[in-house]
Amino acid sequence: MGLLDKLAVWLRMKRRDVNVLCLGLDNSGKSTIINRLKPASAQAEELFPTIGFSVEKFSTSRLSFTVFDMSGQGRYRSLWENYYKDAHAIIFVIDCGDKLRIIVAKQELDTILIHPDVKHRPTPILFFANKMDLSDALSSVMVSQMLELNNIKDRPWHICFSAQLLKYYVLQRQE
Repeated sequence: MGLLDKLAVWLRMKRRDVNVLCLGLDNSGKSTIINRLKPASAQAEELFPTIGFSVEKFSTSRLSFTVFDMSGQGRYRSLWENYYKDAHAIIFVIDCGDKLRIIVAKQELDTILIHPDVKHRPTPILFFANKMDLSDALSSVMVSQMLELNNIKDRPWHICFSAQLLKYYVLQRQE
């Protein structure tokens, strides 16, 4: 079972066609993560910062994904809320090497969680603690504490970090 299938199990997703929002601050690694989740033949060799949003479609053996890669630049974050209603899951990417902006990430997460289109639906969230390979990166435990993830009781959520993605990515390619 590949990473996306495992995520679907972790997040209790049962749908065959899944709309996923990939959110997080700019430069957190959202586009790179999405690119790595795609089949090897569909991966881009070079990535550029997302302006506004981009849409990626790909499938696993069990699910068909439409992923909305939303720009994390401040002026584009207001666009996020237009996509909450149709989202079956959210991937929230955190740059663990950017200690100063973890507070901004927390504010954006709080804004997402109180939005009516999210608050009143149990939309599952995968928190992706990215850039853990940096020497001064925050641990996933520290990220979880700083984002106060234990206070999220109204929806399924899971936090994973770069090493987990790499491990599952390698295993998926070997299958």
